[in-house]
Amino acid sequence: MDTGFTVEQLRAAATDAVRAPSLHNTQPWRFRLREGGIEVLVDPSRRLPATDPSGWGTRIAAGAALFNLRLALAVAGTPATVRLRPYPAEPDVVARLVPDVPRRPIPAEQSLYAAIPRRFSNRAPFWPDPVPADARWRLGEAARAEQCWLELLIGTSAVNAFAEIARGAHRVLERDPAYRAEREEWVRTEHAVDGVPAAAGGPQSEPQDLLPSRGFGGRDRAPGRDFEPEPLVAVLGSTGNTAVDQVVAGQALQRVLLTATDAGLAVSMLSQPIEVPGAREQLRLSLGRFGTPQMVMRIGYGQPGSPTPRRPVGDVLDLPVRPG
Repeated sequence: MDTGFTVEQLRAAATDAVRAPSLHNTQPWRFRLREGGIEVLVDPSRRLPATDPSGWGTRIAAGAALFNLRLALAVAGTPATVRLRPYPAEPDVVARLVPDVPRRPIPAEQSLYAAIPRRFSNRAPFWPDPVPADARWRLGEAARAEQCWLELLIGTSAVNAFAEIARGAHRVLERDPAYRAEREEWVRTEHAVDGVPAAAGGPQSEPQDLLPSRGFGGRDRAPGRDFEPEPLVAVLGSTGNTAVDQVVAGQALQRVLLTATDAGLAVSMLSQPIEVPGAREQLRLSLGRFGTPQMVMRIGYGQPGSPTPRRPVGDVLDLPVRPG
């Protein structure tokens, strides 16, 4: 009896996997079926050389896609056992999934799965309503469930200290012409299946803004639509910073994002302090945490929006060639 996954199972799960976030919505992943297992790969052709020279961002994105894939398979009653970075000679393969014992999905899996198509990065100003303690606790538990930690920066002094680090990193990045040109390449003013639509780029930054924002071509904001003065900032971290740690962090990131979506929260990501090594170390020291910061999020309540487009799932599948 063949106990491996089928092409149909791969296609169905990959349809959910591609809803994961990625830097500039580059969607740097591929999925293939090999000897009954589903494999998740990074797509080197979609790396961002100026923004992501080390490949950290592609591995975070692939890890987020892997979490969606795991969730989709579990909800279908066909959970998987996952092995990370299974082939030392094939570093682009970040994970291999093989069938585990079939079982019914648990309610928590179903709730997170239902959040996949509703999750999106909300770069607009949030409302002043505070995030309640139980929701903050759920976000921390989501990170811990994936062997990561989540530090919530609450209070003016903590947020201001982080903002200083973030603005410094932003200035460093903006001084690089290659970085700016690469970002512009991924801004979309017309419908496209990848990149960041200008309409989803958030409002243009202004001098009074506490936190930096990337210039994705967003509109000028209406009078009085400043960003929240005391945002809830969350730093996601892992125990180390190897390629495996980054894939693990990507899975934790997606679990946190889906947990936030399920709780009715809006999230945008601030990766500038992670992209600049000096700022990342500054952030780590300021937190007093063991491990490595892997992503920063701004969390709150915001206006409704919609997810950015995705490439057709057939474009990211490597299927076995049928004989004959």
